[in-house]
Amino acid sequence: MKRGTGTVLLGLVIVWVFFQSLNQNFLSARNLSNLLLQIAVLGTLAVGMVMVLILGEIDLSVGAIAGVSAALLALLITEHGWPAWSAVAIALLAGAAIGVVHGSIITAAGIPSFIITLAGLLVWQGVQLWLVGDGGQIPIRDEAIRSIASSYLVPAFGWVLAVLVVAAFAGVRVVRRRRRTRHGLDVPTTTAEAVAVGVVAVVVLAITWVLNSYFGIPWVFVLLLALVAVCGLLLTGTPFGRHVYAIGGNREAARRAGIPVQRTVIVVFALISAIAALAGIIEASRQFSASNALGGGTLQLNAIAAAVIGGTSLFGGRGRVYQAVLGALVVGSVQNGLDLLGEPAAVKNIATGVILVVAVVLDAVGRRRRLAAGSLD
Repeated sequence: MKRGTGTVLLGLVIVWVFFQSLNQNFLSARNLSNLLLQIAVLGTLAVGMVMVLILGEIDLSVGAIAGVSAALLALLITEHGWPAWSAVAIALLAGAAIGVVHGSIITAAGIPSFIITLAGLLVWQGVQLWLVGDGGQIPIRDEAIRSIASSYLVPAFGWVLAVLVVAAFAGVRVVRRRRRTRHGLDVPTTTAEAVAVGVVAVVVLAITWVLNSYFGIPWVFVLLLALVAVCGLLLTGTPFGRHVYAIGGNREAARRAGIPVQRTVIVVFALISAIAALAGIIEASRQFSASNALGGGTLQLNAIAAAVIGGTSLFGGRGRVYQAVLGALVVGSVQNGLDLLGEPAAVKNIATGVILVVAVVLDAVGRRRRLAAGSLD
């Protein structure tokens, strides 16, 4: 019962068909555009969560880091008159610095990341409240920041992006096939590869056509895809990425192999915190303000759920960055569909929790079977 990308995609199709049968507006151009906007923050946080889960750790503070980074951004722009992109850079650096602090404490004191980031959640929520102040929110009137989550690609650029996505998917399949062939591993048939690329092409081009019939592809979703591409390349195409997988698979073996475990852990926590800061900036752009509620609620728990539902293992050493987007689409689609049906927040939380349990059970069963077969690949 090995859970793969195909299973997640099948689940996503089932979710879409189910909600479309109950509400004909679910797959409309307007609602699909709204769905992509809604998952931008969740997907961004889930990208960072995939990285930390592969490492075999967890971060419960990402929502609070998003909130405090957004508050810092708003203060610099609104009260101190900083240029927008200078304020963005400082917010991202502040997020990375928080991650360095978390990672350093975890590695120096040998304390589980669960405890340190739980404490970080409380600390940074307090800092967020202090920065925002008694007013409860800081309005952002800078047009450059507000446009991050409210701009769309013109249709021509949307088609170019769609072709690039399909080409990138095909290129990755070709490179992976050659690599497996070079190492004497089994590879899918040429027909199977062609079918996979064809299915992706049809889906991507169809969604692009639907979105272009509305306002176009949201620019913030392009930003999410760019983040996925950069982080995916970092994890699969660099020595650092191989170190992350090795540590998540077996930390002691990685240490004995000479991998700099402590440094790698610190860098990963710096990266996830910087990504959380980016998510906070995106959410502030959507709200046109930084509030004391930004990043709160179940956001960070949904980010963990999205990563795991997408296929990343809670046990470390397994996962791919693109699975963050798949998981975010599943979680976002369920919540969006329930919103269209007028269901309360309680039902959305229950549905997300049930899907998460199913994903974790599949992961645990698959892991036991791999252990019984003598492999954790």
